[in-house]
Amino acid sequence: QVQLVESGGGLVQAGGSLRLSCAASGRIFSINTMGWYRQAPGNQRELVAGFTSGGSTNYADSVKGRFTISRDNAKNTIYLQMNSQKPEDTAVYYCRAEWAVPGSRLGSWGQGTQITVTS
Repeated sequence: QVQLVESGGGLVQAGGSLRLSCAASGRIFSINTMGWYRQAPGNQRELVAGFTSGGSTNYADSVKGRFTISRDNAKNTIYLQMNSQKPEDTAVYYCRAEWAVPGSRLGSWGQGTQITVTS
C-alpha cells in the first residue's frame, strides 16, 4: 500500500498564497498517478491538479493560471503552489495516489488539510 501525508494547509486572505506538500511512502514504485483533490462543504470531491501516468499535468479550469503542481522525485513528494487565492478555493484538500493492479486500479488518500480563504 501507499501512505500519503499532507502538510501546509491553513488560513489565507484572498489574493494570498499557500503551498501544500504530500509525501508518499510504502509501495511508491507502483504509483502511476498522483494529484490533488478538494472538497468544499456540500460539494463533491473534485480534481484540482494532477500528474498523468505519462508525466504531464492537468488542472481544473477554475485554478488554471493560479495553481501549479510539481514534484520532487528524490523526496517522493508532490506540491501544490496556490497563488491568487479566492474565497471559493476554501475546501479540504486531499492528496491521492493511484496504481494499477491486474484488471483494476487502486488508490490511497491523504488525511486532508483545510484551506480557508477569507475575503
